[in-house]
Amino acid sequence: MNNQIDRSVDVILDELAAYAKKRVKRAKETVCLEEMREKAMSLPRGDFYFRHVLESPGMSFICEIKKASPSKGIISEDFPYRKIVKEYEAAGADCISCLTEPKWFMGSDEIFCQIRSDTYLPMLRKDFTIDEYQLYEAKCMGADAILLICALLNTSAMANFLDICEEMGICALVEAHDEKEIESAVSAGARLIGVNNRNLKDFTVDLNNAARLRDKVPPEAIFVAESGVHSSADIVFLKAIGADAVLIGESLMKASDKKSVLESFRRAAQ
Repeated sequence: MNNQIDRSVDVILDELAAYAKKRVKRAKETVCLEEMREKAMSLPRGDFYFRHVLESPGMSFICEIKKASPSKGIISEDFPYRKIVKEYEAAGADCISCLTEPKWFMGSDEIFCQIRSDTYLPMLRKDFTIDEYQLYEAKCMGADAILLICALLNTSAMANFLDICEEMGICALVEAHDEKEIESAVSAGARLIGVNNRNLKDFTVDLNNAARLRDKVPPEAIFVAESGVHSSADIVFLKAIGADAVLIGESLMKASDKKSVLESFRRAAQ
């Protein structure tokens, strides 16, 4: 197994954030913050396509593309990501989530951009956002949305990042894990709130986390259940608690017939 990914090592969120800071520092040495911001702001303002798709009637499916994860190691050995996105499209995916974190998830901006050129679906750049620089990067890469994790950002920083996204016309999926984090997301002005059923401190998964926290998300916000979906029964459960959308990664990435699995999930949501 790649020595960057060891299933026996408890890779905590703080390590992911620290590595993200190093990546941003290196990126700024190539293109400074002011130049990246100017480049992003010179592009046409987005139309919040990601959010509009999730506002459609019925449960929406955000389908994830990733080669590896800290908890599972390498998920897809060959990782034919351009083929995978076409399978997702054919099965009726509503949005695409693409990991760009390179060390533990083995993603990259280049993979994101190639997928962006291949698909018409709205795309979420999924990474560990700790600096406004990454928002401008995402805009320049053609992202329709970025991920903000409450455990990494205080309410003030989150509100500032949301304002920047609003200015650029892209969406932010704000991820929470408990009631306190949801309160922070709401106070910051989040309009897309995801509850991650995976604890990012120890990577245990509890699908009931979404159920416990559903009522804490205001009705005007879009509620996204993230992680832990492995069966049609899980979809039925999440629909019953009022999830507007689900983000599914591992179960789809591991499936030999991704189109068939996603189609079965979509039938369960009807």
